[in-house]
Amino acid sequence: MFRAMRRHKQQLTDQEARAVLERGKAGVLAVLGDDGYPYTVPLNYSYRNGAIYFHCALTGHKIDAIEACDKVSFCVIDKDDVVPEEFTSYYKSVVVFGRAHIVEDEEEKMASLIDLGMRYNPDRAAADAEAAKGYARLHMVRIDIEHITGKQAKELMRG
Repeated sequence: MFRAMRRHKQQLTDQEARAVLERGKAGVLAVLGDDGYPYTVPLNYSYRNGAIYFHCALTGHKIDAIEACDKVSFCVIDKDDVVPEEFTSYYKSVVVFGRAHIVEDEEEKMASLIDLGMRYNPDRAAADAEAAKGYARLHMVRIDIEHITGKQAKELMRG
């Protein structure tokens, strides 16, 4: 169903790709937008229990697109070091394909919201307070991963 990577020697292992998701703080979500146009949007996220979580407004382009078609792609760039003298960059990135769902379970919604908050402020009391403040005004969305692939520059393979 999903294509094999053409440059498979540069492919990250599943464990390496998931480590990129754990380290990352921002990624780009791709959905099927209005009139069949792709819609991509950068967003903050957390990776927990093998899934990707992000928050968004109760209404808008993202939610409309997800409700119309739950198939999404999500990309995280872990490394992008430009090397001018080589006319290239030393990169490492991960692309996820999966299904996005609005989190309906209240415990999962609160836990994922707190987890997201703690990625940016490790003070648990502050994260709890912020989550409680925003809880009713947002959706938490979970991407259930169906396929994950990561790739790195060949120069990083040597080191």
